[in-house]
Order: sequence, then structure tokens, then C-alpha cells
Amino acid sequence: MTSTPAASVVRPASAPARLPSLTGLRWIAALLVFGFHAATMRIIAEPDYKALIDSTFALGLSGVQFFFVLSGFVLVWSARPGDSRRTFWRRRIAKIYPNHLVLWAAALLVAWWFADPVLPAAALENVLLLQAWDPRPGWFYSINTVSWSLSCEFFFYLCLPLALPLLRRARPALLWTLVVALPLLILALWPAQHLVPEASRWWFTQIFPPVRSLEFWLGAVAAELMLRGRWRGPGLTAASVIFVATWIAAAQWIRAELWTTLLAVAYLLVITAAADADVRGRPSPWRSRPLVWLGEVSFAFYLVHVLVMTTVLRWTGDWGTGFGGWRGPAVVVGFLLVNLVLAGLLHRFVETPMMRRLAPRRPTRPAIIPRQRTGDAEARGGAARGGAAHSVEARGVESGGVGARRAGQVGERSTYADSR
Repeated sequence: MTSTPAASVVRPASAPARLPSLTGLRWIAALLVFGFHAATMRIIAEPDYKALIDSTFALGLSGVQFFFVLSGFVLVWSARPGDSRRTFWRRRIAKIYPNHLVLWAAALLVAWWFADPVLPAAALENVLLLQAWDPRPGWFYSINTVSWSLSCEFFFYLCLPLALPLLRRARPALLWTLVVALPLLILALWPAQHLVPEASRWWFTQIFPPVRSLEFWLGAVAAELMLRGRWRGPGLTAASVIFVATWIAAAQWIRAELWTTLLAVAYLLVITAAADADVRGRPSPWRSRPLVWLGEVSFAFYLVHVLVMTTVLRWTGDWGTGFGGWRGPAVVVGFLLVNLVLAGLLHRFVETPMMRRLAPRRPTRPAIIPRQRTGDAEARGGAARGGAAHSVEARGVESGGVGARRAGQVGERSTYADSR
């Protein structure tokens, strides 16, 4: 791969420094996962109510897929020149580990309360976020079951600083080839799973970090294209319609072998369109203050929700029995509210202060808008309003760094709040 010319950007004073729409969308993804687990736990016994939640959240597990695509996008988008690998890794550990350790300890306490057997080796794997590499049934879901996705994210974080310099130097044609190839590789996993023992096929397609990294790299490549002004995708309204249509079609008619690929593409279109709407100041329904707050606590919500629901249901003796009539939906809503309260507390008293204490400080940077195509009237108008508000995005490789720069050139990138 060879270097590409430096990409210019327009940086009007009115451009937002954050991407709040992506934060709001995080809550939608977390809600999908919550609904899926509420359905599979059979909390609702009434057949009509149960059929409704089953059909609504049948594909809710793909909310994790959204998180992986989003993670790749925002980490490439927010990478800054001069960030060392150590700085990047320290920031990511400060983000995920405090909440993870709290829930790991809470899950062990619950296991002790119910006299559940705990294998020390499984507990050690879990606390070190290595469990997703273990194909043995039950091990990758050990302790706090949902933390398997953090094990995958941890692998992504280790790889990104090593791969980002190559991504920065890649030609646009290669990046677009990856945008097409990565969903096809996700599709190819279904025949490829027959290469592993049958007992390990779920682990291979759904858990194995290198396999799940395909979604992460899809978001990363799209972010690089958008930063260069080379991304060509639908607007937020069209992307949302495409996603809803894909979701309905996948839930009703499309086989699982196909909908994982289709949803990865649909999620990518929504993410890129929402990011573009934010940096250009266009309308977005996802940046309202309540949704942004919900998105900020979504990481904590995701970590607590399964442990809370299973613990309460076991404690009350209702595990696997379900609640009849209106009580089933009421219990689901009650769990939603309880988990939100606990997530808010965890975010306020663990996640936020530990990020401030452990993460290295990063200076505030002004926001940017990715470069427009030559002759784009909107870009010319923004440049005229912003005066000489231009910067050159450096594409050289800084040795050992997450970002990149050329001599005498310093690139600037938009920051993103609450990115895993």
C-alpha cells in the first residue's frame, strides 16, 4: 500500500465537536439486546404478549454487531496525530475495565449466594478478558455472560494501533474493496463453520474475536473513507428506511446465513449517515438530550442487565416460569427501569470518575467536516462562511503512534464522547 495525497477538510466554527447522534444510537442497540434477552428468558407467559416481544426483538442479538461496527468507526474517526500506542491502550483500558471489574465481582458474589460452582480458571479468564478465545461450551459465557463482547473489543483495541498506519496509507480503491469484501467474508462464515467441530460452531461464528473483528474493521474502513471525503452513502432518512426495511425482511423471510451480512451493511449506513448529519449540522432524531444520556449509560446498562434479571428471577423463584397476563410486560418494563437506574449509578460513580483518574488527558480539538468533492457548492459555501478555516490532514506514519503526521503538518479530527 502506498501513501495517498493529504486530504483537506473544511472546519466551520459551527461544526459540532462531538457526534451525539451516534451516542443516541448506542441506546437503540442496547435496547435491542435487552429485548432479545427478555424474550429468551421467557419472562412473559401470555402467548399474545410473548409473540409480540419475540417478533419485535427476534434479531436483537445483532445489537452487539452494531456496537462492533460503531467501535471501529469512532476509534478511527477520533484517532489523533501524536497518540502513542501506550496512550491509546491506556485510554481503552480505563474505559472498559472499571465497569468490568465491578460486574465481575458482583457476578462472583451472586454465584456464592446461590452456591453455584465457579471454576477458578474460568474466573481468571473472565477477569483478564480472555474468555472469548476459549471454545469450550460455557467458558466464553462464564461469570458475567455478556462480558464476552468486551473480550472481543479488547482484541480489537490491541490490533488497531498496529493496523491504523496501514489504513491511513491505503488507496481509496483498496478501502472501497474492503467495504465490499468484509460483509462477504461475514457471509462466508456460514459455510466456513463446517471446518470446525460441530460443538464449536456457535463459538466460531458468534464469539471468536478474529471473526467478530470483521464488523469492527468494516466501521474502521468507513471512517477512514469519510475522513478523506471519499465516503458515498445515503443520507440519514434514506439510511434509516433501508435499515428498517432490512430488519423487517430479515426477521420475517431472510435466513440467518444472510441477515447477519445484511444487518452489518444496514448498521454501517445508519452510523455513517448519522455521523455525517452531526458534523454538517443537519437534522437528526438521535441527538436529543434524553437519547444522548441513555447512550452514555448504555455500556453500563449492557453489562448489568442480564445479571440483574437472572438474579432477581432466581431469587423470586420465577426463573423459566414466566408471568401471566399483564404482569409479564410489567416485569419487563420494571427490569428496564431498574437496570437503567443501576447503569446510571455505575456510569456516574465508577465509569466516569475512573476514566478521569486513569485515562491520559487529551487536549480539546476543534471539530472538522470531511472534505467535499471538488465543485461541491455546499463545501464552498461552508468555506466562505468559515473564512480560511482549512487544515491539511496528514497521512504519513508516525513511528509507534496511533495517529499519523507529516513534517510541519498536524491533522485535526472530531472527538467522540463515550466510545468504547
